[in-house]
Amino acid sequence: MILWFAACAVMGTWFVLRDQSFDYRFVAMGALLPDLIDGPLGHRGPAHTLLFAVGALAVVMIATTNRRPLRKHLIAVPIGLLAHLVLDGVFAQQEVFWWPAFGSYGSHAVAPAPLVFVVRELLGLAVAWNIVRRFGLADPARRHAFVTAGTLTPC
Repeated sequence: MILWFAACAVMGTWFVLRDQSFDYRFVAMGALLPDLIDGPLGHRGPAHTLLFAVGALAVVMIATTNRRPLRKHLIAVPIGLLAHLVLDGVFAQQEVFWWPAFGSYGSHAVAPAPLVFVVRELLGLAVAWNIVRRFGLADPARRHAFVTAGTLTPC
């Protein structure tokens, strides 16, 4: 699932931050990372845990000490990771979410049932369309600003 995670994470982050200079591309990348990392395993694994998301946040904070402009870009990745956990409902599977506190991750599939997959992607498409309309991404200049800098400016 691409649109469900990327579009919903971007829109959710916009509603919380409303920062026109934030790099929303990195939010989308962070929201897709857990499935890219755990997909080859065939089940939810380390990238679907709270430990992974908080660890990524800690790495970004430590690595960008005294580098505020870089931090503003990279902090978006852990935000996307956390958004993925919410959008995927991982918090309902305590052995995955709270790993290693409850032992193994179990064998929870990365991909949901086909019907859930289709419904989520259709909802993600609707959210993506909303992003295009709300931020005027049909305009080449606005689209260029998003593609090159990740910025979103409401119309």
